[in-house]
Parts: sequence; C-alpha cells; structure tokens
Amino acid sequence: QLQLVESGGGLVQPGGSLRLSCTASGFTLNYYTIGWFRQAPGKEREGVSCINLSGGSVDYADSVKGRFTIAKHSAKNTVYLQMNSLKPEDTAIYYCAASGAECGLDKKIYDYWGQGTQVTVSS
Repeated sequence: QLQLVESGGGLVQPGGSLRLSCTASGFTLNYYTIGWFRQAPGKEREGVSCINLSGGSVDYADSVKGRFTIAKHSAKNTVYLQMNSLKPEDTAIYYCAASGAECGLDKKIYDYWGQGTQVTVSS
C-alpha cells in the first residue's frame, strides 16, 4: 500500500527553524515528484516546494524562496523540507504529496497525499 508520512512539525519562535520529513512506504520515491504544500485555517492549500527525484529539478513558492530548502535522501526514501527564518505567516498544516508529473506547485497534479503535520510559528 502506497503511503506518505510527514513528521517534524511543532511550535517554533519567529526566526527559528524546523525540518520536515516525508517518508514513503510501499513505493520508491526515485521515480516521482514530491511536493510540499501547506494549508492555513480558512485558506486554500498552496504549493510550497517540489522536487523531481529522477531529474533533480526543484521549485519554490516566492514566499519561501531563500528560506526553505527541499532535499532528498534516496536511501531513506525520504524528502526533507528545511525551513529557516520562520515567520508567523508560515503557520499551517504541511502536507507532502507524490506525482508522476514534472515538478510543479499545482496541487491538481498530485495523486497521493500524506496526513499532514502542524507547524506553528509564534512567540
């Protein structure tokens, strides 16, 4: 059974850092694009970053460029999202998702989703 599990969320002060993990089971990530999305209360789910694990292409939303970094660990079948210089507006549930398409931030191209992990940025 194909499954994605996110971890690493939590409460952090503004300016702090967190590293989210997305670990796959039931399939290998090497042939997929993995995307990170987030959804704040009352808002649409938005794309944050993606990585194509076969070609290596990456993309970031403008709001996180220079602060977030996406990376893969093939041996662990895991994709990470390193989040630095966090702001209160980064508060959301963060989801990872898998797609057979090229890297993109449109949620419609993603077929498999994890359950999400809460990130709260507050003093």
